[in-house]
Amino acid sequence: MRPLFHPAPSDLELSTILHALSDEIRLHVIKRLHEQGELICGAIEIDIPKSTLSHHLKVLRESGLIHTRMDGTLRHISLRREDLQARFPGLLDTILTLVNT
Repeated sequence: MRPLFHPAPSDLELSTILHALSDEIRLHVIKRLHEQGELICGAIEIDIPKSTLSHHLKVLRESGLIHTRMDGTLRHISLRREDLQARFPGLLDTILTLVNT
């Protein structure tokens, strides 16, 4: 299996992150990860096909918003909070505040 692509913290781009967050499903995933911490893919309860969820997770991962850690057949998903805070201070907190209102 090929390794999953995760951009380096210095390669995170604001326009790519904002594009990834322009979808309600991806915003929902980010909110869930913020509230519950690291989750396996199957624990992200969204009423969409698995292939569609996989696509949204890929967009989030390739934009630098989430990290996917493989553990056997499980994929653990977590927010890249520290990387985002270092590159764009306050961005994630602002987005989460707006999503929760």
